[in-house]
Amino acid sequence: MKKILFIAIAGLSLTQLQAQDINDAMRYAQDNLSGTARFRAMGGAFGALGGDLSALNVNPAGSTVFANNQVGISLTNFNTRNDSNYFGNNTTDKDNKFSLNQAGAAFVFENRNSDWSKFAIAVNYDVTKNLSSNIFSAGYNPNNSISNYFLSYANGVPLSTANGSDYYYGDMYYNEQQAYLAYESYLINPVSNTATNTQYTSAIPSTGNYYQENSVRTAGYTGKVSFNFATQYKNKLSLGINLNSHYLDYRQNSSFYESNTYINPATDNTSYSVKRLRFNNDLYTYGRGFSFNLGAIYKPVKEVRLGLAYESPTWFKLNDELNQNISAVSGNAGGELNPDTVNPNLTVIFQPYSLQTPGKWNGSFAYIFGKKGLLSIDYTLKDYSNMKYKPVSDFSSTNYQMANVLTKTNEIRIGGEYKIKQLSLRGGYRYEQSPYKNGYTIGDLHAYSGGFGFNFGSTKLDLAYTYSKRAYNQQLFSQGLTDSAKINSLNNNVTLTLLFEL
Repeated sequence: MKKILFIAIAGLSLTQLQAQDINDAMRYAQDNLSGTARFRAMGGAFGALGGDLSALNVNPAGSTVFANNQVGISLTNFNTRNDSNYFGNNTTDKDNKFSLNQAGAAFVFENRNSDWSKFAIAVNYDVTKNLSSNIFSAGYNPNNSISNYFLSYANGVPLSTANGSDYYYGDMYYNEQQAYLAYESYLINPVSNTATNTQYTSAIPSTGNYYQENSVRTAGYTGKVSFNFATQYKNKLSLGINLNSHYLDYRQNSSFYESNTYINPATDNTSYSVKRLRFNNDLYTYGRGFSFNLGAIYKPVKEVRLGLAYESPTWFKLNDELNQNISAVSGNAGGELNPDTVNPNLTVIFQPYSLQTPGKWNGSFAYIFGKKGLLSIDYTLKDYSNMKYKPVSDFSSTNYQMANVLTKTNEIRIGGEYKIKQLSLRGGYRYEQSPYKNGYTIGDLHAYSGGFGFNFGSTKLDLAYTYSKRAYNQQLFSQGLTDSAKINSLNNNVTLTLLFEL
């Protein structure tokens, strides 16, 4: 058997970016409905309403609606269930966590001696997306083995690199590392044993019906801190701006298992082949970003409010760190050998890169029924095909793919509130179209919400429940083994918000 190399190299820099793809971009470009309990209970339909700390994320002009200074904090229970179907086999996995998902304050100032009679400043922190989730998929793949993933990277890599002979020299590219892992664990064989060989064949029998498991455990969040300023003209028109600082912290631990116990008596008595393996990937992504919001709210009559807002793209600066290892067991009809474990203790640190997520427009309408209640409707347009990785020269293929397979989405939010003395009853609905032209890779989103609030005077307590569902297809790997598991993702969240008016 080949000698197993244990290479302790930390901080190895990759000059070619191979790990970032369209799935990563979509993960950070899509937002959950998050924020205060009132905001969540009413489906986030606050573009023309304002008067809520999380509503500032939709329309920054809304801070002038506050009657008094306000401080608020929110706690949410995120409960996620993912039902997976992989080649007809159904599995389920769940994740449950608590998070301090919102905190902020708004301060209102009045000037009765000017037409610009009111202005407000605010600062608010929101978890824009909870990234914690568990997914487990398992089933029998009739055609495709993990060896196809490794071959897609290894072909073109010299054998002198794949076998570790020149592993220490220069920068190690992502393709070369996949070739090294596969060669040292006997998953691939060179066509010839010369150092310049660049073609390989699979060492896994092409029998089909490979049993495969894919477990993905993720943790983290995207969040932002918004610094808000707004002003009101003659109690009719409000204008506002946000400057937003974004934070991203994401960890993904994935473990893929494959087994093929089929024995061919004609060949497997003499030749060894890989019978089962486990391939582990640990990814850590972190970074910061910037965006801004502009917004206006107009009151043509006392009961009606009209809102228009623009949110710029978010310009992220991101870093990726990747650790991989693999263990494979070879055997024939006579028995099995000890596992070939390739654990180079290698943390691959990619060069920093940028991601530009799409901006969006929001138009909104609200009708106020005196002091009894309200009805609000928001419409949002967002074009995911405008997403870009940078440097553009390093991501031309991925950027081209995003421009051609992604599309504009229409989002509708509807919210209502009815007051009974100090008690407020709330409900909401949210619909968002698929960001993919095929409507298949990620499906449409449907979300329902409800809740109530109680006004104690200077203190308010709000509670909300939200339910959302969305189906999507999760590829096991970005190339080679691209078969998908169909995932139905169900989210049940409970949010509690405590507000103080000063």
